Amino acid sequence: MNTVVTSREAILAMSRKMLREQGWTAVSVRSVAAACGISVGSIYNYFDSKEDLMSSVVESIWQEIFPCSEGEPFESVLSCVKWMFASMELGEEQYPGFFTWHSLRFMEEEKPSGRRRMAQAWEHMQRGLTAVLQQDKAVRQDAFDETFTPEGCAELIFSLLLGAMVRRNFSCDTILETIRRTIY
Repeated sequence: MNTVVTSREAILAMSRKMLREQGWTAVSVRSVAAACGISVGSIYNYFDSKEDLMSSVVESIWQEIFPCSEGEPFESVLSCVKWMFASMELGEEQYPGFFTWHSLRFMEEEKPSGRRRMAQAWEHMQRGLTAVLQQDKAVRQDAFDETFTPEGCAELIFSLLLGAMVRRNFSCDTILETIRRTIY
């Protein structure tokens, strides 16, 4: 076997490519190593286990679908939610069934690393949504109080987003109207 030197990023990129073209069952340590032209042992230089490889692939897909940087310049909560839904729809086109598959896969008890990474990605997105809520100048001053906080509102919006992901419903019209009626 050709033991070409590669990188963690190259392995993840090949894994995503295989996933897009062949589906979830195509991605294994052996198949990824073969596609990269490296030995199986080389994969383990970058990933501790198959679970670590799969968790890293899922994390990299989340980052590809939702390429958030700190301080993403959204004009409003509405533009942020529209962007999230558009990103989600594009993600479903690129990785059919990803949201459902990975949620079910990593909720299994033996997948703690995947659950942790999924939770980290979701927390990052909720924090970003909370920041947008707090910076949106069009939000009514009395929209939030000690019971209905920006954090709680972001959590609710994000829960609706996750539900839409699993159902593959990429229309955000009802959520946008709910936001308009609630905080503007």
